[in-house]
Amino acid sequence: MESYFSGTLSKTLTMILAGGRGERLYPLTQPRSKPAVPFGGMYRIIDFTLSNTINSGFRRIYLLTQYKSQSLDEHVRKGWNILSSALGEFLYAVPPQQRYRDKWYSGTADAIFQNLNLLGKHKPEYVLILSGDHIYKMDYSKMLYFHIDQEADVTISSIPVPVEEAKRFGVIGINEKQEIISFEEKPENPMEIPGRPGWALGSMGVYIFKTSALAREVSWDAKRNSSHDFGKDIIPHMLGKRKMVAFAFEDENRKTSSYWRDIGTLDSYYDASMNLVSVDPDFNLYDDRWPIHTYHPQQPPVKTVWQGDERQGQIIESLVCNGVIVSGGQVIRSILSPGVRVNSFSRIEDCIIFNNVDIGRNAQIRRAIIDKDVKIPEGTKIGYDKDADKKQYVVTKNGVVAIPKGYFY
Repeated sequence: MESYFSGTLSKTLTMILAGGRGERLYPLTQPRSKPAVPFGGMYRIIDFTLSNTINSGFRRIYLLTQYKSQSLDEHVRKGWNILSSALGEFLYAVPPQQRYRDKWYSGTADAIFQNLNLLGKHKPEYVLILSGDHIYKMDYSKMLYFHIDQEADVTISSIPVPVEEAKRFGVIGINEKQEIISFEEKPENPMEIPGRPGWALGSMGVYIFKTSALAREVSWDAKRNSSHDFGKDIIPHMLGKRKMVAFAFEDENRKTSSYWRDIGTLDSYYDASMNLVSVDPDFNLYDDRWPIHTYHPQQPPVKTVWQGDERQGQIIESLVCNGVIVSGGQVIRSILSPGVRVNSFSRIEDCIIFNNVDIGRNAQIRRAIIDKDVKIPEGTKIGYDKDADKKQYVVTKNGVVAIPKGYFY
């Protein structure tokens, strides 16, 4: 049985859609695409989808990039050179090749269509299609075996979501055999799950296709005047024509409730990040059974210096990465990325600080996201006067201050 499963995995090609602009995450997406945005101090958002893929046993992977892809490409090259080409394994980033269209990808389905040559090259039996900008843990091999057992043309991973949030999703209707009998992309009035009022069955944007069905559907769609999107065009067109089934999401996070986040706004990004510093975070980073891989820069251990009545280097309830120096300042409930320096008499509270930020003496900062390579001048106050902050920075609906990469006062 094991050899059968491993053989099946080797006949599957993974294509990760990683070209998202992430406009609602501005200014974090000013210098990079959404999948390249840091998360949890030492990770990038893409690391979670890639880790799921590797941990599930899928080792033939194409990363379809597009918008401001340099940061993402550099991260993948430095941190993900763990596959063996001698064993037929690979992870390649593929920007738009314009083989079939004289333009960039115009939708998720178009991204696959413009790379049909890769399907012809490898001739997989199945194609796993993923989004590169979600945070979750999932064993895709379980979904593949379900897909094969159901003899389906396409399988969609699904998760119950509150009806009030379902307007952001594709909403699935199924019968008792898990067959998809209806699908609406971002409906105004989402259909509730029978017997579970207040909840709808949402698509996670995780698909497994029979290769033959995928190639025919995206080729057909390419000839149409459409948005060339799986949720808006491909899946609705397949209803009643091909066998489609829904796979119930199985969370490898091993918590009481399923964890899956599309951190599409600054406020949702901030909330998901700050949850990591809580006593019992919803998302478990400390799980050797399901490791999250990433690039680890060669930097020294964390260092705190000075101890006295007025000048102490303190770190309280925080995630702090290598290369950080807290020199006589206080860090409370915050996430500090590699290379951050916090100088004397400063106070950092409920903040997310990206790589190589220098916090000047006597600075007072709270509820802020500071992008990399920022030098905060001595005595600066951020997060204490919303009106004053709005004159200089991006301030969210919930009052979180966001400062762009390389910002100097």
